[in-house]
Amino acid sequence: MKRILLAASGLALSAFVIAAPAPAQERVDANGMPTTHSTPEEQAQTSDLNTQVTQSNAAIAAQDNNNKAKYDIQQQQYQDQLQQNQQAQQDYQQKSADYAAQTARYESLRARYAAERAAYHRGVWPDRYSRLTIDQFTADLIGQRVEILNGDHIGTVQDVARYSDGRVEALLVKLDSDKVVWIDRADIRYDRGDGIVMTNLDRTDLHQMADERL
Repeated sequence: MKRILLAASGLALSAFVIAAPAPAQERVDANGMPTTHSTPEEQAQTSDLNTQVTQSNAAIAAQDNNNKAKYDIQQQQYQDQLQQNQQAQQDYQQKSADYAAQTARYESLRARYAAERAAYHRGVWPDRYSRLTIDQFTADLIGQRVEILNGDHIGTVQDVARYSDGRVEALLVKLDSDKVVWIDRADIRYDRGDGIVMTNLDRTDLHQMADERL
């Protein structure tokens, strides 16, 4: 009986040994030598992974470049708009400065020889002009003919000086002799129907006034 048990134990041990997994075999090359080289299948898998990573990196780089290009375009548009606004501001400031300088020159001239101008001869306004004023019109005066009381054409309106409320203060007239002279509003009437600016100053006085300088 004892022999039977021993035989059975030996059989079980043999079965256990047979059922146990064999140890992992080392990878060998064609000559049977150990090697770490990948199999063709593994190399193909590695190549596929590398290709996917490369394509992914290229897509990310392309997207980054696209975003940067859009940003650069937006920045350029912003800079262009900013430059246009700055130029518009400079143009406005320059025009304002020019107008202020022109008004200042007229005021300086007027203050300097107001007394002399008061001594100039002024004719009597005809009835049709006596009730007119320079503020009874809205048309642009620049380019309008200027005449003296006898109807002679003596020049053309070249510019207008105004008070802060917009009322006409004086007209800059280019005489037929190419000289220019400021004529105060008190010495001007405007015939809106005929489109003619009339002054009661004398031709000779106007030329003398044109020769006055600061």
